[in-house]
Amino acid sequence: MTEATRAGFVALIGEPNAGKSTLLNKMVGAKVSIVTHKVQTTRARIRGVCMSGASQIVFVDTPGIFRPRRRLDRAMVTAAWGGASDADIVVLLIEAHRGLTEGAKEIIAALKERAGEQPVALAINKIDKVKAEALLRLTEEMNGQYPFAKTFMISAERGHGVDDLREWLAGELPENPWYYPEDQIADLPMRNIAAEITREKLTLRLHEELPYQMTVETEKWEDRPDGSTRIDQLIYVVRDGHKGIVLGKGGETIKSISKSAREEMAEFLGRPVHLFLQVKVRANWLDDKERYTEMGLDFSDGD
Repeated sequence: MTEATRAGFVALIGEPNAGKSTLLNKMVGAKVSIVTHKVQTTRARIRGVCMSGASQIVFVDTPGIFRPRRRLDRAMVTAAWGGASDADIVVLLIEAHRGLTEGAKEIIAALKERAGEQPVALAINKIDKVKAEALLRLTEEMNGQYPFAKTFMISAERGHGVDDLREWLAGELPENPWYYPEDQIADLPMRNIAAEITREKLTLRLHEELPYQMTVETEKWEDRPDGSTRIDQLIYVVRDGHKGIVLGKGGETIKSISKSAREEMAEFLGRPVHLFLQVKVRANWLDDKERYTEMGLDFSDGD
């Protein structure tokens, strides 16, 4: 007899920068979510698809949960909780060296209020940064705060404990036919993944200057007869001064960003890529309904 197939959605929640995107990419085995040292970089609920035996795990990589200030912030937090409530299993990720922070306490309080039937697992990430005794104390403290179905000690970056977490998730999912083809790793269109890659390079290069006041849109995508792909993208910023920062002296910054993004896209797609970037000022993009739709966010959630 063949093993029954399982499939379901797993929401990764936690504070910004807890390692959710890194864990998703490690689980899936490819880069489907933006990973930077910046907080709040995951804007949409990006789904990565992971196969484990007869189980198909569909990961929902939610934006980090934080106290929102702007419309975009509010829409991101609503998306995060939406991802959690829609999932079959929730995984709360915390950083071992930060422990039970005020932010983590707020998330746990919200989990208690929203308590559904789905199990909630705890994943303590970055375990290589603390000693074993501290990990044990943190595990006891966290499980005293909430009845977690299971606790995992992991290093998402190095892969420690990730296989154990994957196997447990695979076994906990309900019996269902698979939602996606076996070889599909994400349900985001390639245009969106390409835009995320460029936005990551911008975020890494520009550091604190304007990480959350810009967005990237893939305007054109052309698969050429020679096997290469031409990608035209627009980078939207909110004011003229920001445009100069993105371009850099003599266009040096934008050239560096374009080269780095193009190389990663070529590796991801497995074919040569010709990338063309333009920077445009759109003062109100943070209040532009169309941009929210493209990012998979609900514009009305920011009200």
